[in-house]
Amino acid sequence: MRSGHHQRWHSRLLRTAGNVPFKSWLRDRGSLTARIQARGRFTVRVLRQGLGIPTADEARALGIAPGTLAWVREVALLADDQVVVFAHTVLPRRPRGPLLLWLARLGNHSLGALLFSQAGFTRGAMQFRALDQRHALFAPARRALQLAGPAPDPLWARRSYFGFGVQAVLVTEVFAPRVLHLGDAGENGARKTGCDPN
Repeated sequence: MRSGHHQRWHSRLLRTAGNVPFKSWLRDRGSLTARIQARGRFTVRVLRQGLGIPTADEARALGIAPGTLAWVREVALLADDQVVVFAHTVLPRRPRGPLLLWLARLGNHSLGALLFSQAGFTRGAMQFRALDQRHALFAPARRALQLAGPAPDPLWARRSYFGFGVQAVLVTEVFAPRVLHLGDAGENGARKTGCDPN
């Protein structure tokens, strides 16, 4: 039963996540970009950008048919040259609007710089889950996060739905264990910036 829970996205962290050391990073509704920038030299590495097929659960969340092509962007977020987050963004091709052009022009700039500075974006509830080998994003996340080992542990992830007019974008962020090196500062930063503790 417990493993079944981890195979779904949840709007609240499960009790089994109670001991996750970096859960404050998962629950922080502020700008992840700004939080990393406050703790080290921040850079973005674009891994993939263009048309792709969303995962089955992404298609459900966005209300599009399984197998439908969408615009997909994958990046690694680095702090002091260490990859700490893998970010996967999906934008449906319909309905049309300005988001595709804006996202396509981001280059090595973070999506957060747009989402938290451009007026008009609304953010839905965050969802959480532990990704394991059964999830389509697990393998690309491990590659991006430069993780190795014969028996990989699940990776904690969160995702957020951002609306802009008639358009919507789904952003999934997968955290590397090394984000713990920023953990103490992160806990203090969450309180200082007034980020939602829930």
